[in-house]
Formats: sequence, structure tokens, C-alpha cells
Amino acid sequence: MKKIFTIKRFFYGIIIILLVMIYSNSYADISVEELKKEYANEHSKFIEIDGMQVHYRDEGKGFPVVLIHGTASSLHTWNDWTKELTKDFRVIRMDLPAFGITGPNKDADYSIESYTRFMRQFLLKMKLDKFYLIGNSLGGNIAWNYTAEYPEEIKKLILVDASGLPTNRPQPAIFKMAKTPILNSLFLYVTPKFIIKKNVKEVYADDTKISDKLVTRFHKMALRVGNRKAFIDRAKMDFKLGAKANLEKLKSVKTPTLLIWGAKDNWIPLDNGKRMNAVLPNSKLVILENSGHVPMEENPEESLQVLMSFLND
Repeated sequence: MKKIFTIKRFFYGIIIILLVMIYSNSYADISVEELKKEYANEHSKFIEIDGMQVHYRDEGKGFPVVLIHGTASSLHTWNDWTKELTKDFRVIRMDLPAFGITGPNKDADYSIESYTRFMRQFLLKMKLDKFYLIGNSLGGNIAWNYTAEYPEEIKKLILVDASGLPTNRPQPAIFKMAKTPILNSLFLYVTPKFIIKKNVKEVYADDTKISDKLVTRFHKMALRVGNRKAFIDRAKMDFKLGAKANLEKLKSVKTPTLLIWGAKDNWIPLDNGKRMNAVLPNSKLVILENSGHVPMEENPEESLQVLMSFLND
């Protein structure tokens, strides 16, 4: 009984501290215009899709390469790859609904089906007939689902630590928090930078590669007007990852596919990459021993070398 009382007292104490932080107004929403000043550049463009002003960049010339980022990220996750890819390719990347400068959609629907429809509308506006499609994490899930529905458009598919299969391990803490009553309500007003830093540390294998500039960008993007509520709505979505129909859809992807996987991925473990490689009929798995969940950020040169070998093959 005493132990239960102590736990309750601790819990309520945390709530009081958080409420004080709320009234300090330390974590107010950041406007789109303010984010544009800091994180948009001369290549940034905006296009309307379903009432959203979608932030995207279209750079370079050559055969098109489309890049899709993961949960709580933005098009900036591809910065290092883009610098090199634009030397030979036309590179198109966007901030997905719920994230980055783009922000939430009006229906609060962040299912894979909704994201696939979004990508269809976006790519039609880009007027692409055929292209390479690359996605990381959630972006990888969207990428292989899109390829399953529109296989004639995708010349090659690249999945970087992609989601889409059950992980057989607990969800990351940030997702648990987003699904927990009271805590998720507090998250709408209080989003300390240390929580964001902890989240970034979970997706990197080497903490020394995490700069304050990187954490600050993630933090400010999270504070974009509407993004915190959108993240909670996204986290609550049930993608039914174990459904037989989902596996059958993955098996139907016959497009030449490269799987790039960080051996030290704590979010979507290497076992998922191996299972995905076994399910896909025309795939190749390359394991990066010193990478976590985002090898294109953490080890851009090594991961890009693997990518270019596949694209030039």
C-alpha cells in the first residue's frame, strides 16, 4: 500500500512540475512563417494538396529520385544524400503531412492508405512517369505500398530501415507517451528539448554524431503549429502490421528492391530487414554494421555508396 502511495505521489508531482512548465509558456507553437525563415531555402517550394501547403524541394537534373522521410522527421533528413545525388539526378523530397513545415491534414488521417493517396496526388503534380523511389522508416512503408499499387511507375525501390512488418519488441517511448491519456494532453503544451534529444539518441547508433543543431531542428519542427496534435493522431493509428493482406501486398512487389539496414537499429531491428528480404521476391539486403535507424543521416557516405552501386547496376 505504501509503495502504491509513493508511486502516485511521484506521478502527481511530475504532473505539477509539467503544469508549471505549461504556464511558463516555454514551449509555445512556432508559426509556419518563422520555420520558413530558418528551414526553407532557395529550393523550397509549396504546393496545395487537400488544403495543405506542402513543403517540398525539387533539385538537380536527370532521372528522378523521390525521397520520403520517416515519422517525426522532415525532408532535411536527406540533406547529405541530396548534395551528392543532385550531381546526376533530379531529386524530389517533401515534408509529409503531420511533419516538418507541411503540418497536419484536415482529416487527422495518418493511415498508410491516406499517405499513399497523398503521395499519388503529389507525384501526379510533379508529372513523373517513371522514377526511383526511396523511403526511410514510415517513408519506406509508404514507398513499398505505393509501389505495390503503381508498379509501372517505379524503376527501382530502395527501403531504408522500413516499417511494415511487426517488430516483436515494445514500441519506442515517444509512441507510448503519445498513446497515454494525460501525458499526451500535456505533450500538446510541453515538449522539452531533452525529450526530443532522447528520441534522436534512440535512432542513432553513435551519440557523438548528434549535434545541438540537429536536435534543435527536430525540436522546432515538433513545435510547428498543429504538429504535436498530428503526432498524437499518427501514433494512435493502427496499421494492422500482422494482417495477412499486408503481407500479401508486400509479396506482390516485384520491382527490383534494395534494403539498406542499420545493424544497430533499435526501432525497427535488423530481423525485420531479414524478414522483409525473405518476403520480397526481387530484393537485396545490405547491412550497415555501425548504423542505427537513419543511416542516411548517421553514415551518409557509406549508405550512399551502397545506394549508388544499386542504382548504377
